[in-house]
Amino acid sequence: MLSKNQIQYLKTCAHDKKAVVIVGSNGFSENVIKEIDSSLSHHELMKIKVNGLNKENKDEIAAEICSKVKAETVQILGSIITVFRQNKKDQTKFVLPKD
Repeated sequence: MLSKNQIQYLKTCAHDKKAVVIVGSNGFSENVIKEIDSSLSHHELMKIKVNGLNKENKDEIAAEICSKVKAETVQILGSIITVFRQNKKDQTKFVLPKD
């Protein structure tokens, strides 16, 4: 679970990043989930653009993505979901601030 300070730090790091994966309005296929998982292994912090995202299901879709790839939601802004999954300590690109 990320603390508020860690979330703020990750939001700052993600600010200038572009969406790595774009999900169509047809939803998530197994291949899309595999691509998100692979991209998280490489980037750790990434943005996912979800077309057809509406206010009612933003949190549900973010939770579904994160549960399938074992990541955490950092931010949902419009149709962009920012997620984070830290690599092993010796391979990580991000040193998260302590609480």
